Amino acid sequence: MSQNTPEQSQLGKASAYVDRYDPSLIFPLPRETKRREIGIAGGVPFVGCDLWTAYELSWLNPRGKPQVAIAHITVPAESTHIVESKSFKLYLNSFNNTPFDSADAVRDRLRADLSAAVWHGGPMQAGVGVKLLAPDRFDAEPIHELDGLSLDRLDVECTRYEPAPELLTAAFDEQPVSETLVSHLLKSNCLVTGQPDWGSVQIAYSGPQIDQAGLLQYLVSFRNHNEFHEQCVERIYMDLWTRCKPAKLSVYARYTRRGGLDINPWRSSHPQQPPANVRTARQ
Repeated sequence: MSQNTPEQSQLGKASAYVDRYDPSLIFPLPRETKRREIGIAGGVPFVGCDLWTAYELSWLNPRGKPQVAIAHITVPAESTHIVESKSFKLYLNSFNNTPFDSADAVRDRLRADLSAAVWHGGPMQAGVGVKLLAPDRFDAEPIHELDGLSLDRLDVECTRYEPAPELLTAAFDEQPVSETLVSHLLKSNCLVTGQPDWGSVQIAYSGPQIDQAGLLQYLVSFRNHNEFHEQCVERIYMDLWTRCKPAKLSVYARYTRRGGLDINPWRSSHPQQPPANVRTARQ
């Protein structure tokens, strides 16, 4: 099977506005290519998911009246592919002038199409989760910042703007700790277009205490790095796992939206309930 590449996607290219349902607009990209770069071969050494929020979802009811909803979408980290975000946007646009019998029918169509895309011809192990929120529930959607001790309080000098895992150190000769650390200074760039992606990141771990100044400098070092959101989070996870050797680790990032979509990857060393898909103020 030929493998899609980011350069073959619609990123950075003029795109036709298709407003009739067209699942062929979805452009899957293999996770394996970038995972090999960070030392992952075969099975992944973590569990997790990618939490998407789609704020621009609309379709027609059987009488032709437009309907709107917010969609929460959960893509399992063990899936073989991600969905390139511009293609996701174009795919959602294709619902705009398409009649559906109900919101449940829209949800089921999203779930089926996205599940097929993230397994892209292979056997499906876990489907994509989809939840639609109708307008009468919009006001109940919370805004909450990531919980944890802020690394951004530290007055550190930052001189590295490409990923520098050598900045990560831990106190292996001291008693282990459990703590949750947060930074709002995560920035990376789109792998294809170079456009900026802004995010906040939460790191929860148990094990040798990670040097906080070095960790903040390390997170800042992604500032000029070109990589998709999911790939950045997995790179952070693997660098922390291999260099700081925690007994338990989770890395969770919430990126600001682009094209009506936000992407929020979460990776964990151990099974646990995924974080709630709750937006931050910047989102």
